[in-house]
Amino acid sequence: MAATSNATVAEPAERVLVIERVFDAPRELVFKCWTEPGHLSQWLGSTIVTWELRQGGRYRMHKRGPDGQDHWQQGVFLEIVAPERIVRTHCWTDAEGRPTRPETLLTVTFADLDRRTKVTLHQAVFESVAARDEHQRGWSSSLDQLTEYIATV
Repeated sequence: MAATSNATVAEPAERVLVIERVFDAPRELVFKCWTEPGHLSQWLGSTIVTWELRQGGRYRMHKRGPDGQDHWQQGVFLEIVAPERIVRTHCWTDAEGRPTRPETLLTVTFADLDRRTKVTLHQAVFESVAARDEHQRGWSSSLDQLTEYIATV
């Protein structure tokens, strides 16, 4: 009889990104800003190419950076629990959809704080601390843009 293992592998903390942010808006609105292409494209500054918001659905986005470089990302939605949680893969690709960096797992949770919303973003596991730091700068800038966008909705 074979032994079974219930061992779990811990994420290397130095290659995990966790950002928490509180928004002055109800949870349902903040969730819509993350899940509806019309909202998402406004604050993220990306063109939504594909957006199949369902378990197993795919997404693909394109953004041109300030330096004129094209940035493509794509992935698969693994879990959507409105308005509480989104879990999806995240992968940078070239224009043809070929991965250019290792895939990570992105989990975004939305906590109701009585007309305010705490968003916790967890992304892992990055190939290096430098990659994690690069994403931290990118997400921090994007979340600043979300704060500004929510004020106009």
